[in-house]
Amino acid sequence: MRRKAIVLLSGGLDSMLAARLMQDQGIDVEGVNFYTGFCIENHTQAIRGQNRGRRHQALWVADRLGIPLHIVDISEAYKKILLEPRYGYGTALNPCLDCKIFMVQQAALFLEKADTVAQEQAADFIVTGEVIGQRMKSQLKRTMPIIARESGVHDRLLRPLCAQLLEPTLPERLGWVDRNKLYGFNGRSRQPQIELARSLGLEEWAQPAGGCCFLTDPHYARKLSDLWQSRGQRDYSLDDALLLKVGRHLRPRPHFKMIIPREEGENRFLEGFRHRFLSLQSLEHPGPLALVDGALNPEDQYLAARILARYSQGRNENTLRVGFFDTKKSLALTLDVIPLPANEVEESWHVGR
Repeated sequence: MRRKAIVLLSGGLDSMLAARLMQDQGIDVEGVNFYTGFCIENHTQAIRGQNRGRRHQALWVADRLGIPLHIVDISEAYKKILLEPRYGYGTALNPCLDCKIFMVQQAALFLEKADTVAQEQAADFIVTGEVIGQRMKSQLKRTMPIIARESGVHDRLLRPLCAQLLEPTLPERLGWVDRNKLYGFNGRSRQPQIELARSLGLEEWAQPAGGCCFLTDPHYARKLSDLWQSRGQRDYSLDDALLLKVGRHLRPRPHFKMIIPREEGENRFLEGFRHRFLSLQSLEHPGPLALVDGALNPEDQYLAARILARYSQGRNENTLRVGFFDTKKSLALTLDVIPLPANEVEESWHVGR
């Protein structure tokens, strides 16, 4: 009887290897990729037009391996994981241990159970590309049993890249998988994985240490913390999560923030949010669109216009005309301002980078 495994497929090298090792042992493999709203997945590169011709990385891996891939949006349910992590955060706002437990729980819906939501996709066990010591929050020898236990999957969770350093799992004990053909990788070096990939005939893969979550980025974490502080509550929408990935975020006053794109792709992206925010733009010279999150009094309007003018191509003019547009994109106000000199853009205004 052929057995089936569900592999958590991030699109990186480790999960690619885990899936391939199962295939080489005659296991039918299906991939699952979860979208949280904070996945990097070439998001900013796509906005800036830097990844033309490239696909979703997990889809690319699934295609290379010849396996089905289920992409599941868990962004709404993930909010509780981020806002109330039982095991706390890592170095930034990354709830890595809670996140892994949650994703394994979601993957468990594909296991063979009478009440599964996808009976035709029923599987026997779950596979991840985890390596002991590679992530300081979730990939430690002492935390891996927590993931198996708290997810409810227990010994149906197999980690082929470090299995020989762990207790045998159900697939190994029952002979579905040959434990001798699994590995005992340990530590943060990716060289063993790269050598394994080459030995398997794999010649191309995602950057091994590229990371896959914005929540591990301290700059992004500062922007998210700033958002919570400014609103007086720990909450966010999917739009909020996306906007924090793009542009310069400047908070010149506690009660308002400006989002200013760095290049044309980001400018086009922010155009799609003008229905939610007051926006500013130079009326005489090419330059970026800026979104304003917060209410502006007349003094704030003048300062915001000067900041916007600073980033336009008219920054060296004596005065510049700036237009304020409401959420219907109607011109609501024009101001003639002196562009703010570069040395007056205070470092403390920058929220992250």
